[in-house]
Amino acid sequence: MDGIETALLKLNERLTSRALAIWEGSDRVPSQLMIYEGFEHLLDPGRIRQLRTDGTESRTNKRVYHTLLGHYLQYRVFPYENELFTWLKGAAAHVNGEKIYFKHILPWCQKRSDLEGRRILEKETSSICRFLKPFALSFWEVFLELLDEEFGYVDYSTYCADKKQIDYKVQVVKLQRILNRTGALYLNAMEAWVEESLGVPLAQLNRFDAIYLLGLGELDRLFPRDIALADRLEFLNHWAIQVAKIPGLHLHLDYSSQKSSQAMSFALRIPDDIHLVMNPQGGWIDLETLFHEMGHALSNVFTSSKLPPPEKDFFTSNTLSETYAFLLQNMCLSPPFLERQLGLNSREIDTITYYKTLKDLSVFRRYAGKFLAEYKMFIGNDVGNGEIYSTLLQQYTGFSYRPETLSLTWRRSSTPLTTCFPGWLRRPWRNS
Repeated sequence: MDGIETALLKLNERLTSRALAIWEGSDRVPSQLMIYEGFEHLLDPGRIRQLRTDGTESRTNKRVYHTLLGHYLQYRVFPYENELFTWLKGAAAHVNGEKIYFKHILPWCQKRSDLEGRRILEKETSSICRFLKPFALSFWEVFLELLDEEFGYVDYSTYCADKKQIDYKVQVVKLQRILNRTGALYLNAMEAWVEESLGVPLAQLNRFDAIYLLGLGELDRLFPRDIALADRLEFLNHWAIQVAKIPGLHLHLDYSSQKSSQAMSFALRIPDDIHLVMNPQGGWIDLETLFHEMGHALSNVFTSSKLPPPEKDFFTSNTLSETYAFLLQNMCLSPPFLERQLGLNSREIDTITYYKTLKDLSVFRRYAGKFLAEYKMFIGNDVGNGEIYSTLLQQYTGFSYRPETLSLTWRRSSTPLTTCFPGWLRRPWRNS
């Protein structure tokens, strides 16, 4: 078992290093074959099944089994993922003479778009997504076939339930109850917000309008600009955490047109080699993003190095890390922080707090709706059914989603249903 654990640590590091290079826009991205070179003997389905049979009831064995299985699945679907990624890398929408690559859609919507431009963007991306759909589906078809034929998981949700030890049927009921209880409150408040901000009814707005609103760009006029973004982390000094002096923590906070617009933290080795990559755009969204990703980073660098790999490296869920991330994210926009750290007055604090709360409710409803849609699609082995996705997302958020744009949700990131595949690339928290 020790030999397998050592090999898995190395594979984790190689795969995460590759993801880090892609996120930074490096032109020196390691090849896929290079990642698994010398470890092909481990990637044998019979051996993996045997590991499962030999005692996955123990916490350690179960984590080792799922980590190895994750690498095997990644190894097998790499060609399909790479094909999709290659097309996505060059995919761009043309809006009023501007070429907007898919990786830049978020900041463009948040900071540079207008209502007319977002209408054009919707049409452009819909056409591109129809073209990309076969590539996205081929990836999933192969992946689901491997789970079923080689490992006996009849559908994706069964695999996820085994990996995370979650009863998804129970979660479906809980989420549905929360959505129903908050529906009228949310829709009335969001209707008022969009009418005041954009002057049109919520029913006429789309997913890109949601990105614009939830970026809180209209409130950037209240954001203090007297201190550099990275210096905001000095707040952590109150906890005797001096970020610049933490061994193994690397912050990549400078703007670059080559970087991904979505922030991400990468744990190459826990706790010794942790990277936070962020491409700042300005305003409140940067503050939230920085503190969220710092929550992930700090949870990793303060993990004890004395823990065995199954306890610190082979986790099957990101729940603990996300807990720290959302703790810091919510703290940086809490009234005490806004008053004491940013110097806002009570009226400004009330404004920020109101729209931050409404934004959080909107994001929650989006991901809850997405969870329910994906659960329904996976249970029915109907992964390409964009109608389920668009209907539920519009029902729970009020914003329209086109069925064909389901392809956007599959791009190099895991789904909210599992946040486990690829296991080392969490979906960023920001709405998209």
